[in-house]
Amino acid sequence: MTSNFNDIVGAADIRDRHVDDTSFDTDVFVVGTGPMGATAALALATYGVRTMMVSQWSWLANTPRAHITNQRAVEVLRDLGLEEEAKLYAVPWEKMGDTLFTTSLAGPEVARLQTWGTGDLRSGDYVKGSPCTMLDIPQTYMEPLLVKNAAERGAKVAFSTKYLGHQQDEEGVTVRLLNRTSGQEYSVRARYLIGADGAKSQVAEELGLEFVGHTARAGTAYVRFRADLSQYVQHRPSILHWIMNPAADFGEIGMGLLRCIRPWNEWIAGWGFDKDAGEPDLSHEKVLSQIRTLVGDPTLEPEIEGTSVWYVNQQHALTMSKGRVFCGGDATHRHPPSSGLGSNTCMQDAFNLAWKLAYVIKGHAGPELLESYSAERAPVGAQIVARANQSRLDYAPLRECFVTDAGNGTRTVEAGLARLRAATPEGAQLRAKMAEALELKDHEFNAQGVELNQRYASTAVVPDTKAGEEVFERDAELYLQATTRPGAKLPHAWLVDRSGRRTSTLDVTGHGRVTLVTGLSGKAWKEAASRLGLAFLRTVVVGEPGYEDPYAYWARIREVDEAGAILVRPDGYVAWRQSEAVWDPDEAEAQLREALGHVLSAPVADRVLSAH
Repeated sequence: MTSNFNDIVGAADIRDRHVDDTSFDTDVFVVGTGPMGATAALALATYGVRTMMVSQWSWLANTPRAHITNQRAVEVLRDLGLEEEAKLYAVPWEKMGDTLFTTSLAGPEVARLQTWGTGDLRSGDYVKGSPCTMLDIPQTYMEPLLVKNAAERGAKVAFSTKYLGHQQDEEGVTVRLLNRTSGQEYSVRARYLIGADGAKSQVAEELGLEFVGHTARAGTAYVRFRADLSQYVQHRPSILHWIMNPAADFGEIGMGLLRCIRPWNEWIAGWGFDKDAGEPDLSHEKVLSQIRTLVGDPTLEPEIEGTSVWYVNQQHALTMSKGRVFCGGDATHRHPPSSGLGSNTCMQDAFNLAWKLAYVIKGHAGPELLESYSAERAPVGAQIVARANQSRLDYAPLRECFVTDAGNGTRTVEAGLARLRAATPEGAQLRAKMAEALELKDHEFNAQGVELNQRYASTAVVPDTKAGEEVFERDAELYLQATTRPGAKLPHAWLVDRSGRRTSTLDVTGHGRVTLVTGLSGKAWKEAASRLGLAFLRTVVVGEPGYEDPYAYWARIREVDEAGAILVRPDGYVAWRQSEAVWDPDEAEAQLREALGHVLSAPVADRVLSAH
């Protein structure tokens, strides 16, 4: 039986903020409640956009899956007011700790690497680069956090609701759904549709998005278990332990894994398997033996909670949208968890898209603004797919330093340790190679540049042609290069508010508004913004009460004259800047009007100036 959406939830309930619009059941319809879908719904609801989100399942993530939450993703949570709540569910930065390479959790170590920016050589870079630390938040905690807050802010969320298909036209999208509990089919009319339906995305397939790369090129077995392993870990906190042991040396990584989910009694054990030989042996006997070997305790009695397999993908979409339908997250970039880029990129896809949809729906921007989503995020998808897969390959030099061949067709941990520790020229050479191999792994485990150096090029960015091409002073994957160049994320610098408390430049921008940042000498810009009278445009004058720069941190990093200006988008990216001083309000107004018209794909004079 097919029914109208209004018969299911009631028209008044979903139209409470747009009572004058009876053409659509919702403004944005989101398929999927994972990190991309939930973040999109959360941001849209925060911006006052009617949003509905559905999942075919009865609840959210049932396995920990993604967990590394990098600084940029935490900045997204901060902008949406959830950073402190997220910390309640997170393993904090300082406990994410070293990454161990060891023969077993209880056995001799092979090497250690200070990771996630917590080490002596990198922590200052991370503290300087963002007001947010990295966190470890398993997906089983992240998804409820996002969905709960989205619902509290007005998003409609339906579970056990299967997406059947869509049809778009010039005005909107008709979405067909199945209530899996009642068996009832019905339709929803929306202005826009977001496909956040994972790596086997039906929405992406329906759009005919073009992908490059391949899927399922390697296989990994995962086992979730409980066991108190604090005696092995508490004195050397770490969430990742790579086990260099013949029992788990298959595949391109060639090491077993013990990943801590919650300190120190919830774990995942993982190892590669030959996918061409079929499914791995995941019998109770095999799994128990493997866990005991990886832990190094033959008497351990773990509580085994579940087993699964996953396959290594290396695939990304060349475009992420078509017409009124947009895809993101795993639907458009599919890759292994190496480098911890998955959910972080999903959340950033959503954050990039949400403000653009909100501005078009509210009449602040032209529909052409939406074309910038794919132009900006598809290259990021290609980048992180390549990086995650390269991180897997970069384990080979480490593995080559630990040769376990004991002769007579046997392989032992003792043989590998003996070679690596030998007081011989060969031993010395192996140890030197090990040091080089560890340094290479910084590109996975201390890659702040990969996470924060993303640059956008689209119609929503006005290039600074006077600045020339950007040259990175250090390795662009390892080190953040903070800049106010258009297309880059606004640099973090500590200011001081009226109460004397520190506040970041990221805190006084964003939050759903476009921000014009200038200095005490920028009176022309302040007047120009006032003349335009745009409800969505905020002016921040650094140096005025509430935005003082007593450390001169902003002065050092702003790269523009104090009487210049920087236009910051709602997602925290620089849209345009005027590096040189402007003293004439008329000139400032003309430049600001032109910049806004370019970025928002609509002349300022034609824009609706007050929010609905």
